[in-house]
Amino acid sequence: MQDANEDTEWNDILRKKGILPPKEPEVTEEMLTEMLEQTIQEKQSTDARLGKLSLDELDELEDDEDEAILREYRRKRIEEMKAEAAINKYGEVLEISAQDYVEKVNNAGPSVWVFLHLYKQGIPLCALINQYLSRLAVKFPKVKFLKSISTTCIPNFPDRNLPAIFVYFEGQMKRQFIGTAEFGGDKLQYEELEWMLSRTGGFTTDLESDPRGPRVKDVMMNSIRGYKDADDDSDENDW
Repeated sequence: MQDANEDTEWNDILRKKGILPPKEPEVTEEMLTEMLEQTIQEKQSTDARLGKLSLDELDELEDDEDEAILREYRRKRIEEMKAEAAINKYGEVLEISAQDYVEKVNNAGPSVWVFLHLYKQGIPLCALINQYLSRLAVKFPKVKFLKSISTTCIPNFPDRNLPAIFVYFEGQMKRQFIGTAEFGGDKLQYEELEWMLSRTGGFTTDLESDPRGPRVKDVMMNSIRGYKDADDDSDENDW
């Protein structure tokens, strides 16, 4: 049987008389590339238009958009919301005891930062830090903020070392802040604590610089100079 799409003079005559349907156009490599690029552009356009909409906004478009596309974007948005909720699962400062320590700190899980504040009632700076940590917990819900009365968590923990904040990542201690001097005294400001704790790598602050200003560096430099001068005097005395 003769191929209706074959290029023959007879087939051309039959096409002109309407006996054979028009020959299907040949799809070239260039045409395929254009089709592919158009499909990608349409997909990107749809993503840009629908990708960031809420579930309610997607429902409002139900009459204007293809139902299958909307179902897919609803499914993806629900998955994103579940994933976000799983990450942002803290948001408050939890009180723990010694019995909770292993579970809440050592077994906190992969990629989890933990800030544990040891405090005691009646110490003003401890109370202030607890207030600040409550604000930080809301601002950084991916981070686990804990508090515990010092002697409840660690028997015989000395009051002179309070307040104390221990920083853990995946169960391993990364940093510790011990005693009033470490926090700059009883006049500690919220932004100062946020900056100090952010330097551990536990979260990213939107503060652009150390709120304590250059005076902190000046104190450090003076300390270094003091040690250097003492060494120089010691060398001279040796001679």
